Amino acid sequence: MTAQGPAEPPSEELSRLAGLHGIATSYSPSPDRAVAASATAVSLTLAALGVDTATEEAVRTALAARERELSERLLPPTVVQWAGTESPALAGLPAGTRLRVETEQGETRGAADRLPPGIHRLTATAPDGRTADVHLVVAPPRLPTPAARSYGLLVQLYSLLSRRSWGMGDLGDLGELTAWAGRALGAGFVQVNPLHAAVPGAPTDPSPYRPSSRRFPDPVHLRVEDVPEYAYVEDRERLRSLLERAERLRGSVLEKGALIDRDAVWELKREALELIREVSLGPGRRAAYADFLAEQGEALEDHATWCALAEVHGSDWRRWPAALRDPRSAETARARAELMDRVDFHCRLAWLTDAQLTAAQRVAREAGMPVGIVHDLAVGVHPDGADAWAQQDHFAAGMSVGAPPDAFNARGQDWGLPPWRPDRLAESGYAPYRRLLRALFRYAGALRIDHVMGLFRLWWVPQGHPPTEGTYVRYDAEAMLAVLVLEASRAGAVVIGEDLGTVEPGVRERLRERGVLGTSVLWFERDWDGDGRPLPPDAWREDCLATATTHDLPPTAARLSGEHVELRDRLGLLTRPLEEERAEAAADTGEWLALLARLGLLHGTGGAHGESQEEAEIQAVHRFLLRTPARMVGVWLPDCVGDRRPQNLPGTWDQYPNWRLPIADAEGRPVTLEELAGSARLHTLIEVLRRPTTPT
Repeated sequence: MTAQGPAEPPSEELSRLAGLHGIATSYSPSPDRAVAASATAVSLTLAALGVDTATEEAVRTALAARERELSERLLPPTVVQWAGTESPALAGLPAGTRLRVETEQGETRGAADRLPPGIHRLTATAPDGRTADVHLVVAPPRLPTPAARSYGLLVQLYSLLSRRSWGMGDLGDLGELTAWAGRALGAGFVQVNPLHAAVPGAPTDPSPYRPSSRRFPDPVHLRVEDVPEYAYVEDRERLRSLLERAERLRGSVLEKGALIDRDAVWELKREALELIREVSLGPGRRAAYADFLAEQGEALEDHATWCALAEVHGSDWRRWPAALRDPRSAETARARAELMDRVDFHCRLAWLTDAQLTAAQRVAREAGMPVGIVHDLAVGVHPDGADAWAQQDHFAAGMSVGAPPDAFNARGQDWGLPPWRPDRLAESGYAPYRRLLRALFRYAGALRIDHVMGLFRLWWVPQGHPPTEGTYVRYDAEAMLAVLVLEASRAGAVVIGEDLGTVEPGVRERLRERGVLGTSVLWFERDWDGDGRPLPPDAWREDCLATATTHDLPPTAARLSGEHVELRDRLGLLTRPLEEERAEAAADTGEWLALLARLGLLHGTGGAHGESQEEAEIQAVHRFLLRTPARMVGVWLPDCVGDRRPQNLPGTWDQYPNWRLPIADAEGRPVTLEELAGSARLHTLIEVLRRPTTPT
């Protein structure tokens, strides 16, 4: 292995100190190459964890203190015990150590007792007098494998407009889609984009992967007419005016080629929801709302307070008056009391949205879906938003999550998302993480975890520095996985990890061991350790969701035709001559089509519905996916009608309308949910997916 890196690598003592805090001093973009992290990156990362490295003496002092702390520590702050096995941390305690467990149910047990799954408190007392009071995570050894293979639809909800939505897809549309897909198409699941609360702005960042809060959903997705109090709004004339404006907004997208305008949709819905709030809740509804407030507790109060303060001071809390930047300050408490009407409004919105999300999952299960709705968990949150404000003590100040330089991006990536501090997570028993998971599993049949490798390590980039000046910080993957498995098992939910791209050795194996499915996208599945040719279906892994494309990739029709290359050329995104890019894309597609033909999956054109060559090739791609042993097979809903436009084009900002396009047909004409249900092209492709129920 060759090594290269910045001219000033960390000193030996700084490297040792970094290692004791889980900070890498080098990384490997390829198996035969190591790149050293700079001393600056390592020092700034340590500083974000509260470690002083300003001078050589400070480094030596911090190193000695850390070594002493670890040598004297009886147990780490969070201990994991997989049910039916012995915890290595507990097994390594000195002989004669007394253990006492207080379960989360309030019972006192001995460590030798059979402990129920949960997050418990463990007290250890060693013969030499050392004590430890730590969190004990007891989790099932793995998540159960899905009982049967299923196929499902993948869709960005905002893009799924019906004749009833207000300019973007909503939770009413999601309910209709799942009911139809489950009952009429035999689908087992519908996967959607993250529905997390966005940071309000002018304009609002349309990316669902940079939310204000991951724990609370965005009320822009509400179907206003489905709120029970809607029927009792007294100002019907004002409501009628809002409906007319919503109809014009919907028509501009569906009939006039306008982009989805999230801010315009929210302006209308917010006004309607203000009217609805004037309707008194009935006794049963009021009791249900009170229960929700009690269940969500301080986290909801913080979220709603941030929303109310943002209406007054703007959405970047770092620009608020200094005292309000602290969620626990006396000034913030006074402001909350003064704004209680607005705080209650935002609590009410969270409750209504949670109820419609729960109803959508119930509709999916009643329609016969074994999984139901697959929700998506973004890798992080916006630094300006509610979570970053409320959980400041758990986030690393001055740091951002990204990706190191690699063969595809020599400059690396900075995603602008503050990372959680692994030390603070462990000290809290992973409280923010488990509460986040618990909230999402309230209404998720399955959870997709974006960049699931982040459970193991994340690339931290110091603010003001390029992504090349970052370094990896390790998390306690055993604890992160145990909490995930615990909460998913309690909910009876499936977990899918998005593990595309460069993955650290051993990560996929550990995820599979715990029952977390992976993600396999056809165009990336090649024999990278051999001849590099397309991977035959019987060589694919079983524990995965297999798809032809994702929201960040070209739709299958564009991939097959090469239009994705032309699009990137028009936007000036190619790094090589156009002809080279065209030739490489054509060769890649040609190899796959040749394999499909050899396997007898590429049927002739025409057929019962007069399918085109393009339709025949898309059908062949999905026949191939069914030949794999994958537990779940997903079809990108826009592929069903020949859409050519990617929903997101990485590397662009305002050059391309990311996250703002409705589903469209091959000619670019927007297609409504009602038209999707009647599409002959869609039904022909779905029949391909429905015929074989088990891998062949």
